[in-house]
Amino acid sequence: MSDIIRRDPRTEWIARNRLHPLHESVINTNAGEVRGPTGLLRKNPHKVGFIGPNGIKRIDRLKGNGQGAGAVGRGKSSANEPVLALHQIETPDFYIMVAPDLVGGRLTSHDKDVLGLAHKLCRTYEADERDQGRSSQGAVVAVCFGEMKEESLDLAGVDRLIHLQNDVFEGFAPEARLEAVAQIEQMYQPKHWLFPDSIHGGADLGSRLSARLGERPAVQAWQVDTQNTVCRGASSSIDITRVTPRILLLLEECGDAIDETRHEAKALDVDAVEVSAVNIVDHGLMDVDPNAIPLAEAEFILSAGNGIHNWEQFHDAAKALGATEGASRVAVDDGYMPRFRQVGATGTWVTARVYVAVGISGAIQHMQGIGQCDKVVAINTDSGCDMVKRAALSVIGDSEEILEELVKIVHAHKGQVSPEGETLEKGSEHAA
Repeated sequence: MSDIIRRDPRTEWIARNRLHPLHESVINTNAGEVRGPTGLLRKNPHKVGFIGPNGIKRIDRLKGNGQGAGAVGRGKSSANEPVLALHQIETPDFYIMVAPDLVGGRLTSHDKDVLGLAHKLCRTYEADERDQGRSSQGAVVAVCFGEMKEESLDLAGVDRLIHLQNDVFEGFAPEARLEAVAQIEQMYQPKHWLFPDSIHGGADLGSRLSARLGERPAVQAWQVDTQNTVCRGASSSIDITRVTPRILLLLEECGDAIDETRHEAKALDVDAVEVSAVNIVDHGLMDVDPNAIPLAEAEFILSAGNGIHNWEQFHDAAKALGATEGASRVAVDDGYMPRFRQVGATGTWVTARVYVAVGISGAIQHMQGIGQCDKVVAINTDSGCDMVKRAALSVIGDSEEILEELVKIVHAHKGQVSPEGETLEKGSEHAA
């Protein structure tokens, strides 16, 4: 067969002329590739990607190998998603313990970063052993307390799981948790204890364990290997390098979260863990006015934008949901909300676990301000706006009607009225 490249000038001309009647047929025939005048294959950028459900062109740069990449746009089912390789460890030679915060019973992004760093340390120790002619395998153990709603521990990198569910560990229980981790320390003698350096309990528990074991921890750590650790100091203005200790309190983005493997998440036997009487008892949360909570500290925010016209209904909805009120800059500039309620780069940066944006299209400054929010829910009439693209859940429709239905459901859940709007008495069938 001849190696001479034979060109068809007419076909090339039709491919370049978008107004030609045969242009589409020629482009579709060669699957978006055109041989240029020099004989080189050239890709047509207008044929790359696919049209998503909202009419926006999307490009799958991972070629279907990412988690659910392109699945929604192409109409694929979850059954067609690639199955990640299973990472198994039969008999671990050493352990690295991680005590995640589990805010609300689920792993935070901070927790996942710490788990990723734990695996990095495991791989480094295993490589050191191989260099010395020995074989060794380590396992990452998640030590969890109380209620747990997380269903993806295997995808987060948990090889072994210690879940202590006794009522004594619920809520704020520093003494009980310290007793438990101290006993786990004696049972398994891990190479390291890793804690998120956060206000959700990781920093407190890690400090208490360090004091109990008489070891000096590394706090505000963000670069860690088996030899040295770099920590933030002087209000994050300087870096401090020290030898890596056994107990590490880690900042966010200290490591890369696991995303390419599945892990076993096997339960470890800790029946021998016993906690004696404690002095600190958690009697639960106190009811407070949600609007008395500063926006920067609020965990549940209902935010209003230009799409809100019934402000009385919005305030009633926030009260019924128990949410802290927020607003976009447009709503604040129009005088409907005070300036301290403004969310965004020009207002307050928020880190809510749930952020409900009602009638907010999503200006760039607003999107920056909610960048650290865990779950974003969008209520909007525009299915193609930036807020809908950012949201984990979107409801397309009139905000006034949606909020009205939402309030009805909340009242029905609390046993005050039925979903149909009828007032209920205590002890009725609906209220029960």
